[in-house]
Amino acid sequence: MVSLSTWFRYIANKLEYSVSISWKGKLTYLYGNKGDQMAPVMGGLGGTLLVRKLPAADPKRVSVGDVVVMKDPEKSDNYIVRRLAAIQGYEMVSTDEKDEPFVLDKDECWVLADNENMKPKEANDSRTFGPVPMRNIVGRAIYCLRTAVDHGPVQNSNDSMRKGFTSIGGGTGR
Repeated sequence: MVSLSTWFRYIANKLEYSVSISWKGKLTYLYGNKGDQMAPVMGGLGGTLLVRKLPAADPKRVSVGDVVVMKDPEKSDNYIVRRLAAIQGYEMVSTDEKDEPFVLDKDECWVLADNENMKPKEANDSRTFGPVPMRNIVGRAIYCLRTAVDHGPVQNSNDSMRKGFTSIGGGTGR
């Protein structure tokens, strides 16, 4: 069995490698997120994410269930972290009977905050601002540093995890 200190050194080396690549090739970068919209994934006060930059956000590169960093649709200079809940072609049905169902158009997506204890207005997600263009997605969260002792991989969609899109080292995941 491998010692705990060996695992920490391994993770530190992988993180250092990913950060060094991010400065050169901008493949990954660190993103600090505040707020509790994504609790429990990011903890109650937020955390720092290691984000894999996406050359283009389309259904081949992101999957429903992925935690993504995207341009805030209400404040284009800001970024927010949300979970991708639906993509083009999905039918959206509201719990409010007054709202008509609709289908997401080509290159549209629906994002939600993970914190189920928040009201829609507090969560600042698609329940508030509606569908979002896929081009607003700039990256996928792959690792979360909540505190010095509380950190780990971000749970993304099974499809992304299986394909290895979330690994720090960029392996195939096989």
